[in-house]
Amino acid sequence: YQEVEKLCLVCLWSKNCSSGYKIGRKVFKTLQQVQGLTNEGDFKEVPQPVPENLVDERPLPPTVVGLQSTFDRVWRCLMEEQMGIVGLYGMGEVGKTTLLTQINKKFLHTPNDFDFVIWVVASKDLQLEQIQGSIAKKINLFNESWNSRSLQEKSQDIVKNMSNKKFVLLLDHIWELVDLSQVGLPVPCRTSASNKTVFTARELEVCGQMEAHKSFKVERLGYEDAWKLFEEKVGKEILDSHPDIPELAETVAKECGGLPLALITVGRAMASKKTPREWEHAIEVLRSSAYKFSGMESRVFSRLKISYDFLPGDETRFYLLYCSSYPEDYKIFVEDLIDCWICEGFLDEYDGFEHEIKDTLLFVSFFMHVC
Repeated sequence: YQEVEKLCLVCLWSKNCSSGYKIGRKVFKTLQQVQGLTNEGDFKEVPQPVPENLVDERPLPPTVVGLQSTFDRVWRCLMEEQMGIVGLYGMGEVGKTTLLTQINKKFLHTPNDFDFVIWVVASKDLQLEQIQGSIAKKINLFNESWNSRSLQEKSQDIVKNMSNKKFVLLLDHIWELVDLSQVGLPVPCRTSASNKTVFTARELEVCGQMEAHKSFKVERLGYEDAWKLFEEKVGKEILDSHPDIPELAETVAKECGGLPLALITVGRAMASKKTPREWEHAIEVLRSSAYKFSGMESRVFSRLKISYDFLPGDETRFYLLYCSSYPEDYKIFVEDLIDCWICEGFLDEYDGFEHEIKDTLLFVSFFMHVC
Protein backbone atom coordinates (compact mmCIF):
# COMPACT_ATOMS: atom_id res chain seq x y z
CA TYR A 1 0.00 0.00 0.00
CA GLN A 2 2.87 2.33 0.84
CA GLU A 3 4.45 1.71 -2.57
CA VAL A 4 1.13 2.32 -4.36
CA GLU A 5 0.95 5.72 -2.68
CA LYS A 6 4.27 6.60 -4.33
CA LEU A 7 2.90 5.98 -7.86
CA CYS A 8 2.14 8.87 -10.19
CA LEU A 9 -1.64 9.07 -10.67
CA VAL A 10 -1.28 10.00 -14.34
CA CYS A 11 0.85 7.16 -15.65
CA LEU A 12 1.12 4.82 -12.64
CA TRP A 13 4.91 5.11 -12.75
CA SER A 14 6.74 5.49 -9.50
CA LYS A 15 7.47 9.07 -8.51
CA ASN A 16 10.86 7.80 -7.31
CA CYS A 17 12.75 6.05 -10.14
CA SER A 18 15.23 4.36 -7.82
CA SER A 19 12.46 2.96 -5.62
CA GLY A 20 10.48 1.74 -8.62
CA TYR A 21 13.52 -0.07 -10.00
CA LYS A 22 14.07 -1.90 -6.69
CA ILE A 23 10.45 -2.99 -6.48
CA GLY A 24 10.47 -4.25 -10.06
CA ARG A 25 13.67 -6.21 -9.49
CA LYS A 26 12.19 -7.81 -6.33
CA VAL A 27 9.01 -8.83 -8.16
CA PHE A 28 11.06 -10.28 -11.04
CA LYS A 29 13.15 -12.43 -8.69
CA THR A 30 10.06 -13.67 -6.86
CA LEU A 31 8.43 -14.71 -10.13
CA GLN A 32 11.61 -16.57 -11.12
CA GLN A 33 11.56 -18.50 -7.83
CA VAL A 34 7.91 -19.47 -8.29
CA GLN A 35 8.60 -20.62 -11.86
CA GLY A 36 11.55 -22.69 -10.66
CA LEU A 37 9.42 -24.45 -8.06
CA THR A 38 6.80 -25.19 -10.71
CA ASN A 39 9.34 -26.74 -13.06
CA GLU A 40 11.08 -28.82 -10.40
CA GLY A 41 7.97 -30.08 -8.59
CA ASP A 42 6.08 -33.24 -9.48
CA PHE A 43 2.39 -32.37 -9.43
CA LYS A 44 1.11 -35.45 -11.21
CA GLU A 45 -0.15 -36.98 -7.97
CA VAL A 46 -2.14 -34.73 -5.69
CA PRO A 47 -2.22 -35.83 -2.02
CA GLN A 48 -5.53 -37.22 -0.81
CA PRO A 49 -7.40 -35.06 1.73
CA VAL A 50 -6.95 -36.19 5.33
CA PRO A 51 -10.21 -37.54 6.82
CA GLU A 52 -11.86 -35.36 9.42
CA ASN A 53 -12.03 -38.11 12.03
CA LEU A 54 -8.84 -40.10 12.45
CA VAL A 55 -10.71 -42.46 14.80
CA ASP A 56 -14.30 -43.53 14.11
CA GLU A 57 -16.39 -43.69 17.26
CA ARG A 58 -18.04 -47.07 17.74
CA PRO A 59 -20.85 -47.94 20.17
CA LEU A 60 -19.51 -49.76 23.19
CA PRO A 61 -21.13 -53.19 23.74
CA PRO A 62 -23.56 -53.40 26.67
CA THR A 63 -21.02 -54.56 29.24
CA VAL A 64 -17.44 -53.93 30.26
CA VAL A 65 -17.91 -55.58 33.67
CA GLY A 66 -14.85 -57.54 34.73
CA LEU A 67 -12.79 -56.57 31.68
CA GLN A 68 -11.10 -53.44 33.01
CA SER A 69 -8.00 -55.15 34.39
CA THR A 70 -7.47 -57.04 31.11
CA PHE A 71 -7.94 -53.82 29.16
CA ASP A 72 -5.35 -52.02 31.30
CA ARG A 73 -2.78 -54.77 30.67
CA VAL A 74 -3.45 -54.77 26.92
CA TRP A 75 -3.22 -50.98 26.67
CA ARG A 76 0.08 -50.82 28.58
CA CYS A 77 1.49 -53.49 26.30
CA LEU A 78 0.27 -51.69 23.19
CA MET A 79 2.02 -48.49 24.22
CA GLU A 80 5.41 -50.24 24.40
CA GLU A 81 7.54 -49.39 21.37
CA GLN A 82 8.54 -52.97 20.61
CA MET A 83 4.96 -54.27 20.72
CA GLY A 84 3.55 -53.93 17.21
CA ILE A 85 1.18 -56.93 16.91
CA VAL A 86 -1.12 -57.83 19.81
CA GLY A 87 -3.62 -60.69 19.79
CA LEU A 88 -6.74 -61.15 21.94
CA TYR A 89 -8.04 -64.72 21.93
CA GLY A 90 -10.72 -66.70 23.73
CA MET A 91 -13.97 -68.59 23.18
CA GLY A 92 -16.92 -66.96 21.46
CA GLU A 93 -18.82 -64.15 23.20
CA VAL A 94 -16.36 -63.86 26.08
CA GLY A 95 -15.73 -60.15 25.52
CA LYS A 96 -12.99 -59.84 22.87
CA THR A 97 -14.88 -57.35 20.69
CA THR A 98 -15.74 -55.32 23.78
CA LEU A 99 -12.03 -55.01 24.59
CA LEU A 100 -11.19 -54.03 21.01
CA THR A 101 -13.94 -51.39 21.09
CA GLN A 102 -12.49 -50.02 24.33
CA ILE A 103 -9.08 -49.74 22.66
CA ASN A 104 -10.66 -47.85 19.76
CA LYS A 105 -12.38 -45.51 22.22
CA LYS A 106 -9.11 -44.95 24.12
CA PHE A 107 -7.41 -43.77 20.92
CA LEU A 108 -10.38 -41.50 20.27
CA HIS A 109 -10.01 -39.70 23.61
CA THR A 110 -6.24 -39.95 24.19
CA PRO A 111 -3.74 -37.62 22.46
CA ASN A 112 -1.49 -39.65 20.14
CA ASP A 113 0.67 -39.25 17.04
CA PHE A 114 -1.07 -41.79 14.81
CA ASP A 115 -2.45 -40.66 11.46
CA PHE A 116 -5.15 -43.34 11.22
CA VAL A 117 -6.97 -45.80 13.46
CA ILE A 118 -8.64 -48.30 11.14
CA TRP A 119 -11.36 -50.74 12.24
CA VAL A 120 -11.99 -53.83 10.10
CA VAL A 121 -14.72 -56.37 10.86
CA ALA A 122 -13.54 -59.75 9.66
CA SER A 123 -15.48 -62.98 9.17
CA LYS A 124 -14.86 -66.66 8.58
CA ASP A 125 -14.74 -66.26 4.79
CA LEU A 126 -12.83 -62.97 4.86
CA GLN A 127 -11.19 -61.88 1.61
CA LEU A 128 -8.19 -59.55 1.54
CA GLU A 129 -10.15 -57.21 -0.76
CA GLN A 130 -12.58 -56.59 2.10
CA ILE A 131 -9.76 -55.37 4.32
CA GLN A 132 -8.37 -53.26 1.49
CA GLY A 133 -11.81 -51.72 0.95
CA SER A 134 -12.14 -50.76 4.62
CA ILE A 135 -8.68 -49.20 4.58
CA ALA A 136 -9.35 -47.35 1.31
CA LYS A 137 -12.53 -45.81 2.69
CA LYS A 138 -10.76 -44.72 5.84
CA ILE A 139 -7.88 -42.99 4.03
CA ASN A 140 -10.08 -41.45 1.30
CA LEU A 141 -8.66 -43.72 -1.41
CA PHE A 142 -11.95 -45.40 -2.30
CA ASN A 143 -13.52 -44.23 -5.59
CA GLU A 144 -15.71 -45.48 -8.45
CA SER A 145 -12.89 -47.45 -10.07
CA TRP A 146 -11.68 -49.09 -6.84
CA ASN A 147 -13.63 -52.34 -7.18
CA SER A 148 -12.42 -52.86 -10.76
CA ARG A 149 -8.77 -52.87 -9.70
CA SER A 150 -6.80 -56.02 -8.95
CA LEU A 151 -5.61 -57.07 -5.50
CA GLN A 152 -2.04 -56.10 -6.41
CA GLU A 153 -3.07 -52.69 -7.80
CA LYS A 154 -5.04 -51.92 -4.65
CA SER A 155 -2.07 -53.02 -2.57
CA GLN A 156 0.24 -50.66 -4.47
CA ASP A 157 -2.17 -47.75 -3.99
CA ILE A 158 -2.35 -48.40 -0.26
CA VAL A 159 1.45 -48.68 -0.02
CA LYS A 160 1.89 -45.28 -1.73
CA ASN A 161 -0.58 -43.58 0.58
CA MET A 162 0.48 -45.26 3.83
CA SER A 163 4.27 -45.47 3.44
CA ASN A 164 4.86 -42.34 5.52
CA LYS A 165 1.86 -42.68 7.80
CA LYS A 166 1.56 -44.06 11.32
CA PHE A 167 -1.50 -46.24 11.81
CA VAL A 168 -3.32 -48.56 14.18
CA LEU A 169 -5.18 -51.47 12.56
CA LEU A 170 -7.94 -53.10 14.64
CA LEU A 171 -8.97 -56.46 13.16
CA ASP A 172 -12.02 -57.99 14.80
CA HIS A 173 -12.82 -61.69 14.59
CA ILE A 174 -10.20 -63.24 12.32
CA TRP A 175 -10.08 -67.01 11.81
CA GLU A 176 -6.77 -67.45 10.01
CA LEU A 177 -3.60 -65.63 8.96
CA VAL A 178 -4.15 -62.19 7.43
CA ASP A 179 -1.10 -61.27 5.31
CA LEU A 180 -0.74 -57.52 5.91
CA SER A 181 1.96 -57.19 3.24
CA GLN A 182 -0.47 -58.45 0.58
CA VAL A 183 -3.04 -55.95 1.81
CA GLY A 184 -0.51 -53.15 1.30
CA LEU A 185 0.40 -52.37 4.91
CA PRO A 186 3.89 -52.62 6.43
CA VAL A 187 4.15 -55.43 8.98
CA PRO A 188 5.05 -54.06 12.45
CA CYS A 189 8.39 -55.40 13.69
CA ARG A 190 9.64 -55.97 17.24
CA THR A 191 12.57 -53.58 17.19
CA SER A 192 10.66 -50.38 16.42
CA ALA A 193 6.93 -50.82 15.96
CA SER A 194 5.74 -47.38 14.89
CA ASN A 195 2.55 -49.00 13.55
CA LYS A 196 0.24 -51.19 15.62
CA THR A 197 -2.06 -54.10 14.80
CA VAL A 198 -4.52 -55.52 17.33
CA PHE A 199 -6.76 -58.47 16.42
CA THR A 200 -9.25 -60.81 18.04
CA ALA A 201 -9.43 -64.56 17.37
CA ARG A 202 -10.91 -67.70 18.86
CA GLU A 203 -7.73 -69.77 18.99
CA LEU A 204 -4.20 -69.14 20.26
CA GLU A 205 -2.97 -70.85 17.08
CA VAL A 206 -4.12 -67.85 15.03
CA CYS A 207 -2.02 -65.57 17.25
CA GLY A 208 0.98 -67.71 16.32
CA GLN A 209 0.16 -67.51 12.61
CA MET A 210 -0.07 -63.71 12.89
CA GLU A 211 3.33 -63.69 14.68
CA ALA A 212 1.82 -61.69 17.53
CA HIS A 213 4.42 -60.03 19.75
CA LYS A 214 2.08 -60.54 22.71
CA SER A 215 -1.14 -62.54 23.13
CA PHE A 216 -3.79 -62.14 25.82
CA LYS A 217 -6.40 -64.74 26.67
CA VAL A 218 -9.77 -63.17 27.44
CA GLU A 219 -11.22 -65.20 30.30
CA ARG A 220 -14.78 -65.70 31.48
CA LEU A 221 -16.09 -63.42 34.22
CA GLY A 222 -15.53 -64.39 37.85
CA TYR A 223 -18.56 -65.07 40.00
CA GLU A 224 -18.83 -61.60 41.55
CA ASP A 225 -18.62 -59.81 38.20
CA ALA A 226 -20.96 -62.34 36.59
CA TRP A 227 -23.58 -61.89 39.31
CA LYS A 228 -23.28 -58.09 39.13
CA LEU A 229 -23.95 -58.17 35.38
CA PHE A 230 -26.81 -60.67 35.68
CA GLU A 231 -28.40 -58.72 38.54
CA GLU A 232 -28.24 -55.53 36.45
CA LYS A 233 -30.05 -57.16 33.52
CA VAL A 234 -32.75 -58.86 35.60
CA GLY A 235 -33.51 -55.81 37.73
CA LYS A 236 -33.95 -55.35 41.46
CA GLU A 237 -37.75 -55.29 41.19
CA ILE A 238 -37.87 -58.85 39.86
CA LEU A 239 -35.30 -60.16 42.33
CA ASP A 240 -37.33 -58.70 45.24
CA SER A 241 -40.70 -59.89 43.90
CA HIS A 242 -40.52 -63.22 45.83
CA PRO A 243 -38.26 -64.40 48.68
CA ASP A 244 -37.26 -67.57 46.78
CA ILE A 245 -36.18 -65.82 43.58
CA PRO A 246 -32.73 -64.47 44.67
CA GLU A 247 -31.40 -67.97 45.40
CA LEU A 248 -32.88 -69.34 42.17
CA ALA A 249 -31.41 -66.37 40.26
CA GLU A 250 -27.95 -67.16 41.59
CA THR A 251 -28.30 -70.70 40.27
CA VAL A 252 -29.36 -69.40 36.85
CA ALA A 253 -26.40 -67.00 36.80
CA LYS A 254 -23.99 -69.84 37.62
CA GLU A 255 -25.41 -71.87 34.74
CA CYS A 256 -24.29 -69.07 32.37
CA GLY A 257 -20.69 -70.00 33.11
CA GLY A 258 -19.29 -66.47 33.34
CA LEU A 259 -20.01 -65.70 29.65
CA PRO A 260 -21.12 -62.07 29.23
CA LEU A 261 -23.44 -62.77 26.29
CA ALA A 262 -25.16 -65.63 28.12
CA LEU A 263 -25.56 -63.52 31.26
CA ILE A 264 -27.02 -60.63 29.30
CA THR A 265 -29.43 -62.63 27.16
CA VAL A 266 -30.67 -64.90 29.94
CA GLY A 267 -30.87 -61.97 32.35
CA ARG A 268 -33.03 -60.01 29.92
CA ALA A 269 -35.18 -63.07 29.26
CA MET A 270 -35.84 -63.44 33.02
CA ALA A 271 -36.46 -59.73 33.59
CA SER A 272 -40.23 -60.29 33.56
CA LYS A 273 -40.42 -63.58 35.51
CA LYS A 274 -41.90 -63.00 38.96
CA THR A 275 -42.75 -66.52 40.10
CA PRO A 276 -40.37 -69.18 41.50
CA ARG A 277 -41.86 -71.75 39.10
CA GLU A 278 -40.71 -69.72 36.09
CA TRP A 279 -37.17 -69.57 37.49
CA GLU A 280 -37.17 -73.29 38.29
CA HIS A 281 -38.28 -73.99 34.72
CA ALA A 282 -35.44 -71.83 33.40
CA ILE A 283 -32.92 -73.86 35.40
CA GLU A 284 -34.38 -77.10 34.04
CA VAL A 285 -34.17 -75.85 30.45
CA LEU A 286 -30.60 -74.58 30.87
CA ARG A 287 -29.43 -77.90 32.29
CA SER A 288 -31.24 -80.07 29.76
CA SER A 289 -30.62 -78.21 26.49
CA ALA A 290 -26.82 -78.23 26.47
CA TYR A 291 -26.69 -81.80 25.15
CA LYS A 292 -28.28 -80.59 21.87
CA PHE A 293 -25.11 -78.68 21.02
CA SER A 294 -21.62 -80.11 20.73
CA GLY A 295 -18.21 -78.57 21.27
CA MET A 296 -16.95 -75.63 23.27
CA GLU A 297 -19.85 -73.43 22.16
CA SER A 298 -22.54 -75.57 23.84
CA ARG A 299 -22.80 -73.33 26.88
CA VAL A 300 -23.34 -70.26 24.70
CA PHE A 301 -25.85 -71.77 22.27
CA SER A 302 -27.96 -73.45 24.92
CA ARG A 303 -28.24 -70.13 26.77
CA LEU A 304 -29.20 -68.34 23.57
CA LYS A 305 -31.88 -70.96 22.97
CA ILE A 306 -33.65 -70.27 26.23
CA SER A 307 -33.49 -66.55 25.52
CA TYR A 308 -35.03 -67.17 22.09
CA ASP A 309 -37.75 -69.39 23.54
CA PHE A 310 -38.58 -66.71 26.11
CA LEU A 311 -39.06 -63.95 23.51
CA PRO A 312 -42.58 -62.48 23.76
CA GLY A 313 -44.51 -64.28 21.03
CA ASP A 314 -44.01 -65.80 17.59
CA GLU A 315 -44.06 -62.38 15.93
CA THR A 316 -40.96 -61.30 17.84
CA ARG A 317 -39.23 -64.56 16.95
CA PHE A 318 -40.10 -63.96 13.30
CA TYR A 319 -38.49 -60.51 13.41
CA LEU A 320 -35.31 -62.04 14.80
CA LEU A 321 -35.17 -64.92 12.31
CA TYR A 322 -35.71 -62.58 9.38
CA CYS A 323 -32.78 -60.44 10.52
CA SER A 324 -30.62 -63.56 10.72
CA SER A 325 -30.98 -64.01 6.94
CA TYR A 326 -28.71 -60.98 6.40
CA PRO A 327 -24.93 -61.48 6.01
CA GLU A 328 -22.68 -61.43 9.06
CA ASP A 329 -21.96 -57.92 10.42
CA TYR A 330 -24.34 -56.37 7.87
CA LYS A 331 -25.89 -53.03 8.83
CA ILE A 332 -29.64 -53.53 9.02
CA PHE A 333 -31.84 -50.44 8.77
CA VAL A 334 -35.34 -50.66 10.23
CA GLU A 335 -36.87 -48.68 7.36
CA ASP A 336 -35.40 -51.14 4.82
CA LEU A 337 -36.76 -54.08 6.82
CA ILE A 338 -40.24 -52.60 6.81
CA ASP A 339 -40.04 -52.05 3.03
CA CYS A 340 -39.02 -55.70 2.56
CA TRP A 341 -41.84 -56.96 4.75
CA ILE A 342 -44.41 -54.85 2.90
CA CYS A 343 -43.13 -56.14 -0.46
CA GLU A 344 -43.26 -59.74 0.78
CA GLY A 345 -46.77 -59.28 2.13
CA PHE A 346 -45.92 -59.57 5.82
CA LEU A 347 -47.20 -56.04 6.47
CA ASP A 348 -49.90 -54.05 4.73
CA GLU A 349 -48.63 -50.52 5.33
CA TYR A 350 -46.36 -48.31 7.45
CA ASP A 351 -49.05 -46.66 9.55
CA GLY A 352 -49.21 -47.92 13.10
CA PHE A 353 -46.31 -50.35 12.76
CA GLU A 354 -43.09 -48.34 12.62
CA HIS A 355 -42.64 -47.52 16.31
CA GLU A 356 -43.83 -50.93 17.46
CA ILE A 357 -41.43 -52.72 15.12
CA LYS A 358 -38.52 -50.47 16.07
CA ASP A 359 -39.11 -51.13 19.78
CA THR A 360 -39.31 -54.87 19.16
CA LEU A 361 -36.14 -54.94 17.09
CA LEU A 362 -34.27 -52.99 19.73
CA PHE A 363 -35.45 -55.58 22.26
CA VAL A 364 -33.96 -58.46 20.27
CA SER A 365 -31.01 -56.60 18.74
CA PHE A 366 -28.48 -58.20 21.08
CA PHE A 367 -29.09 -61.53 19.33
CA MET A 368 -28.43 -60.37 15.79
CA HIS A 369 -24.65 -60.71 15.62
CA VAL A 370 -24.73 -64.39 16.61
CA CYS A 371 -27.62 -65.61 14.44
